[in-house]
Amino acid sequence: MRIGVLLFPADPWPQTVARARHLESLGYAHLWTYDHLSWRRYRDEPWHATVPWLTGLAAATSRVRLGTMVTSPNFRHPVTLAKDAMTLDHISEGRLTLGVGAGGTGFDATVLGGAAPAPKERTARFVEFTEVLDAVLREPAHSHRGQYYTADEARTYPGCVQRPRVPLAIAAAGPRALDLTARIGEGWITYGEPNAADQSAAATEAAVRRQAAMLDERLAAHGRPARALERYFLVGNTAERPLASVDAFEDFVGRYERLGFTDIVFHDPRPGDPVFTEDPKVVDAIAERCC
Repeated sequence: MRIGVLLFPADPWPQTVARARHLESLGYAHLWTYDHLSWRRYRDEPWHATVPWLTGLAAATSRVRLGTMVTSPNFRHPVTLAKDAMTLDHISEGRLTLGVGAGGTGFDATVLGGAAPAPKERTARFVEFTEVLDAVLREPAHSHRGQYYTADEARTYPGCVQRPRVPLAIAAAGPRALDLTARIGEGWITYGEPNAADQSAAATEAAVRRQAAMLDERLAAHGRPARALERYFLVGNTAERPLASVDAFEDFVGRYERLGFTDIVFHDPRPGDPVFTEDPKVVDAIAERCC
């Protein structure tokens, strides 16, 4: 099981670099950040742009993988995102994983002046977004005219360092997104059932089992084995708090490894944050035993 850490792009840059280098030195496998223009309770707090932030970390680190958790169509276009991802893949020397998702209904969904799409429309937009992104990253030139996006001979020369392109880790919970993941993804991201009324450990595991079974069925339908995908579980969006202790974390990792997950990602504790309140020292302790 590989372990990664999600950092908020919210701190002064020297502090961010120091933290990222420390986490890399501890042996963590990957570092991630959210891709938002602002985020929930940090809307009126410092919040830096994701691609330049990751670019800086690519230059400041040498081994650890970097990723978006996740970027979405809310304010991204697949052509410009592909160009950014290709360039970041070169700067990081092939250490980028591009996490993508459908996007939420908050600030990012309306900041450019449009209305937040209904759930079915949001999913349809996401499928087209990801298909265009995949094609532009793979092909020397790609044209597309669809319901949501147009591309006229979009180019991403010289192409990605990673071949055939930067790996896509797709956040998916419902049938269409899971089918998309099975068709073109290299990774699957989940944290359970979005907006679930019951966020207990048992309910979350049950939801994940259902999602994984559907994903496996769709992988088989597309002629791909279950092991074709890396499987990422994002900790911190349910009632369970595995960072309460190293023992609790090890128990959590064991349970999700048995569910078929290859990677766990947790939010780096933040002093003053009302949710991610764990003692930051646990991050070092977890690395000593688990990384």
